Amino acid sequence: MADGQAPPPRRRIKDSRQLRALAHPLRLALLQYLMAVGPRTASECAAEVGSSASNISWHLRHLAQYGLVEAADATDQRERPWRAAQVGLDFGEMSADPATMAEQDALIAGGLAEEDELTRRFLARRDTLDPEWLAAARLDNYVLRTTPQEARELAEKIDTLLRPYLATVRDDPPEGAVLAYTGVRLFPRLDAAGRHE
Repeated sequence: MADGQAPPPRRRIKDSRQLRALAHPLRLALLQYLMAVGPRTASECAAEVGSSASNISWHLRHLAQYGLVEAADATDQRERPWRAAQVGLDFGEMSADPATMAEQDALIAGGLAEEDELTRRFLARRDTLDPEWLAAARLDNYVLRTTPQEARELAEKIDTLLRPYLATVRDDPPEGAVLAYTGVRLFPRLDAAGRHE
């Protein structure tokens, strides 16, 4: 961000209607795409998520009803671009309530599917990438020993570290900067019987 400004915070999603709107895998994929790359037309979104422009337009209007996307300034009269209304989402604490769990599970499944797809694309095409990117790319796994409080603090530190690099709000990237994906998962590791180890 220019002038040392902090990026805006992630948007907290607490409304069950917004959760249901995002539980649809195509809508979640659309929103994640717009948060990653910035304003795009329905046709551009359709090409990325594998759907028709008319279907994408309907889903974008649905997301707009809940304030998750909004119309962006058009560069011409033919195409209408859309943008995410936030730079990230915060779904709050995990829930044990059955109704909320179902909505959270749908969102998590969509996020995992996107992460899996992006990882597969990277692995399948890594022979075409700049060697510097191959040296910088990471697929690391860690098993930590923490308390819940330490885990929350660690998650907050990771968020604080990553936020200045958010693609759609960073207005000062150095030459050669490209979109880079990172995902963070932090949860208790359970054994096959569902117990803490």
